[in-house]
Amino acid sequence: MGGFFDPMKHRFSRARTRLLWLVAVGFFMQTLDATIVNTALPAMAHSLQESPLRMQSVVVSYSLAMAMLIPASGWLADRFGMRRTFLGAIVAFVLGSVLCALSPTLDLLVASRVLQGFGGALLLPVGRLVILRTFPRDEFLEAISFVAIPGLVGPLIGPTLGGWLVEVASWHWIFLINVPVGVAGLVATLRYMPRGQRMPAGRFDLVGYALLAFGMVALSLGLDGLSGLGLRQAGVLVLMVFGLAALAAYWLHAARSPRPLFSPRLFGIDTVRIGLLGNLFARLGSGSMPFLVPLMLQLGLGYSPLYAGMMMLPVAIAGMAVKRAATPLITRLGYRRVLVGNTFAVGVMMASFALMTPQQPLGVRIVQLAVFGAVNSLQFTAMNTVTLKDLGQALASSGNSLLSMVQMLAMGMGVAAAGAALGAYTDFFGTGTSEQTLQAFQATFASMGLLTLAAAFIFSQLAHDEPTAAATAKEPDLGA
Repeated sequence: MGGFFDPMKHRFSRARTRLLWLVAVGFFMQTLDATIVNTALPAMAHSLQESPLRMQSVVVSYSLAMAMLIPASGWLADRFGMRRTFLGAIVAFVLGSVLCALSPTLDLLVASRVLQGFGGALLLPVGRLVILRTFPRDEFLEAISFVAIPGLVGPLIGPTLGGWLVEVASWHWIFLINVPVGVAGLVATLRYMPRGQRMPAGRFDLVGYALLAFGMVALSLGLDGLSGLGLRQAGVLVLMVFGLAALAAYWLHAARSPRPLFSPRLFGIDTVRIGLLGNLFARLGSGSMPFLVPLMLQLGLGYSPLYAGMMMLPVAIAGMAVKRAATPLITRLGYRRVLVGNTFAVGVMMASFALMTPQQPLGVRIVQLAVFGAVNSLQFTAMNTVTLKDLGQALASSGNSLLSMVQMLAMGMGVAAAGAALGAYTDFFGTGTSEQTLQAFQATFASMGLLTLAAAFIFSQLAHDEPTAAATAKEPDLGA
């Protein structure tokens, strides 16, 4: 990320400074709600009379909704205007938050999270587009760096804030706190965001979008159906087959479409192709950790929601601290060595959570969480930069959107896969005692860590880059 700075001391005008704060708050809302829910899942399950081990659909629905709408975000902004689209995103996000708080059943809560995810999917890309079209090129990097800061703060405080709200109030308040912020955002958008000129929207690839969206939904529901939806094996198989067929049909369609959502030329670039596939498989494992860790601390080890949330602080703090070390490390060793070795380290650290017990010293637990946070953050930085570093100007926007979509899809599928594994191990070990529940979690961590190691085979296909020739690893503004 770019350096931290104070826009009030910069040459930015007061109007542009207010615009930066507006977009930054929108980014903060989106990233906060991606993590604040995790520590509240057991309390939600108790209130809705559901099993806490089958609440992953609350997380999956949000990530999947974001992945679905990201490909259309640029076209929507051009078609309806930046300010109108940003207003619509805030309205959808706030309305979804209110409906989440009022949901009396899990099905309604999941549906409300989808609406909330649709709003969240537009807040970041449209906000970034507003800055791109408002600030001149020589000010853009500083402006986008400031907006990115709340993206780091949201995941940092989300789990702890969620646990605290559950203990002092109720889980409903993790959604209701979005209302005053959203209302203030609506007023600020109307007052400070420029209308901007309408851009030619062009023809939207509706057929390609429908195939891509259906494929993502079908695959995610197939994974989630292994545990959360209670689908039988035949139903899961049908969803998975139709999902894969839809994705295959999309790429066949894109190859002959004059204006596809994502140009097939992207996959002609080795680093893009390997980076996207590596992102997908690596995040299938690591994307499940914000879901699994708070859940195990509460259900397997018997800790409070606040304690579980606070235990995520070492992960976030270590992740932020390692950012500065990423560039010199990648420059010295090269992307291939860093990604192959660090993918192995991420998988091993994930599997090490299978060793967590109630008797484990607190210091050891904090170190374990911090080391995972550090290697996981380095993994994200290296994966993101290797994917985008060789893109030309013509493909940069399309490649960035595709990477953002893959990230959200992989995180949702990772939680669904972890939920399926946890459900299977729960059936195997039983749920009669806390010891049996802990064993199910331990086996799930070992399995998800092993799953992450598979990404190392993909990253090993990168060219042997010369250490001194490795690109300067400035992580793009992708939110993760």
